[in-house]
Amino acid sequence: MKRDLNDKIPPPAATPPRHHPFDEEEPHAETDAHPHEPLGPDDQLTPLPPNPYKRHRGITRAWFALKHSLNGFRVAIREESAFRQELTLAALMLPIGAFAPVPAPSRALLIASVLLVLIVELLNSSVEAAIDRISLERHELSKRAKDLGSAAVTVALFACVTTWGFVLGPVVARWLGF
Repeated sequence: MKRDLNDKIPPPAATPPRHHPFDEEEPHAETDAHPHEPLGPDDQLTPLPPNPYKRHRGITRAWFALKHSLNGFRVAIREESAFRQELTLAALMLPIGAFAPVPAPSRALLIASVLLVLIVELLNSSVEAAIDRISLERHELSKRAKDLGSAAVTVALFACVTTWGFVLGPVVARWLGF
């Protein structure tokens, strides 16, 4: 059947509003969550099931945490050239910062700014390793995560250089006779 332009088109059928979980009220005592689910039960007072990977407690836990930390340092030194470069600079800068002829709070700032660079570099390396573990193919979100980690390292380096410039700049200027 051919329609003429003057024929009236019936209005669209009214569609029911879409259901969204956030539109509901908070569930009360009854919930579909079970304690064995990965995120645990909805009741925050119910203890989570034990994690099989966290079986160590007390001093044993501290010992294993230290072992894992040292392993992390070994991996970073072996695999990450940026961390090796920053660690070399830290080995030179930390003694200078510790014995600089400035007040103790300024020395603490010098040391903390160097350690901050190492911390951020370790975190950046862990993000990159996790992204590479997920997939080695190029993806916009992977690139974004790696770029953000790199930007964090750049900010930490800038903070370190700025701190050293403000704290030791006047000392160096006095030594040079300015």
